[in-house]
Amino acid sequence: MGRDHQHRSPGENLDGWTLSDEDGHTYTFRHYRLGGRAAVRVRTGFGRNTKTDLYQDRRRTVWAGRSGTATLRDAHGRLIDAVAWGGERRRDGGHRFHHQTR
Repeated sequence: MGRDHQHRSPGENLDGWTLSDEDGHTYTFRHYRLGGRAAVRVRTGFGRNTKTDLYQDRRRTVWAGRSGTATLRDAHGRLIDAVAWGGERRRDGGHRFHHQTR
């Protein structure tokens, strides 16, 4: 279970950015730079962080519901993007979260 964040600019330092849901679950990006045209998946389970997958190390899934909203904020708390989903999930159990900066 995860969210993808796709970036189309030369790159962005996501240190301190947060990805959260309406239930108060929050993932904070630490020491992570997303390259231009790159994507990262934020997963709720345990694993080893890579360039393409970051893990929250939670025992329970956070975004496993049939509907919800994920909100992306920068290190200053400014809203960058939000995405809502409902009913439809990908075969691998994830939802894609795409973002293009302004």
